[in-house]
Amino acid sequence: MRYFIAVLFSFGVFLCTRGQERDTTNADSLRAKAALQDSTIVQDSVKAAQDTVKKETRKERKARERAEAEREKYYYKGIKKDSARLEIERLSRVAWRRSLILPGWGQYTNKGLWWVKVPIIYGGLVTGYVVFDYWQWYYKKFLDELAFRLENEDRSDPDLYNFTNEGLVSAKDYGRRNRDLTILITAGWWGLNVIEAYVDSMLKNRWDIGRDMTMKISPTFLPSYSYAGSMTGLRGYGVTPGIKLTMNLK
Repeated sequence: MRYFIAVLFSFGVFLCTRGQERDTTNADSLRAKAALQDSTIVQDSVKAAQDTVKKETRKERKARERAEAEREKYYYKGIKKDSARLEIERLSRVAWRRSLILPGWGQYTNKGLWWVKVPIIYGGLVTGYVVFDYWQWYYKKFLDELAFRLENEDRSDPDLYNFTNEGLVSAKDYGRRNRDLTILITAGWWGLNVIEAYVDSMLKNRWDIGRDMTMKISPTFLPSYSYAGSMTGLRGYGVTPGIKLTMNLK
């Protein structure tokens, strides 16, 4: 009888345990389903919000940026520019853009001493071309001789007869380096012409020094403490001729 009661008790405990496990599994399943539903609802809400906000197209973005740039053109730090300021800025833009297209055009637009500046600008450009042409000839001369020697194992240019192949390579690289440097300097000279046109326009239109300024250039003597000054016999002290520039603002 006791064994029968023990078996019944064990069977009852087993049934209770299985029931609790099922209840736990069902509760976990219900919680998972609820979380999944909540996540689905949130995703649907986000998608609906994204659909509500219209995406900006490339054309609309360019139009917006153009409008902002146009607004900045007429405003400075939130303050609207007057007509005089806008005209001054327009003249400066015209000057440097013209010099960028054709050197000296901006200087001619600014008037003043354009007849002095334009010859200097073109003199520098012509000098740059002449120097470039020389170094290009120099580079090709050594390059052609080197190529001929490598192909025929002989010498063709009598001027370069005493040069070794290593010497030809070194001279060729030297000519190419100077040629490229000449190109950079000439481009810098062109850019300097653009900067000069812009700065001259700004100084002429934004700052007026008036006609009350006088300038005088006169010869003078400056004290000298160099070795040349000691040649005068004044124990190392002497004078050196020079030029003095005097400016008076009334």
